[in-house]
Amino acid sequence: MPGSDPERLAAFDVVVVPFPYADRLAEKRRPALVISGPKLASYGLIWLAMITSAENVPWPTDVAIPDRERAGLPAASVVRPAKIACVERVRIERRAGRLDKTTARKVTQKLRGFLGSP
Repeated sequence: MPGSDPERLAAFDVVVVPFPYADRLAEKRRPALVISGPKLASYGLIWLAMITSAENVPWPTDVAIPDRERAGLPAASVVRPAKIACVERVRIERRAGRLDKTTARKVTQKLRGFLGSP
């Protein structure tokens, strides 16, 4: 895999990956947020949340990324926890950066909101 070690990827790393569209059979190379950990990686899979430009129409569950340099992003961006994908870890092109702890907690809260109660 060019540019990164899949064993070293962790939850809340920002990666570059061909992210699949939800509404069509296509994908776009873009940043995404790793939201899974080593247990899933042992199956060769990674769960990702979409990262999109802050200029797009906001969704109520979007989480702003205040430190774009730390995250390795070229422009102001948000995590869109409503859009997740499961990809094979070999599809990840590279690690770009990492979210700060406060932003990671906000993303976790939004993700939990989608799970509902058992």
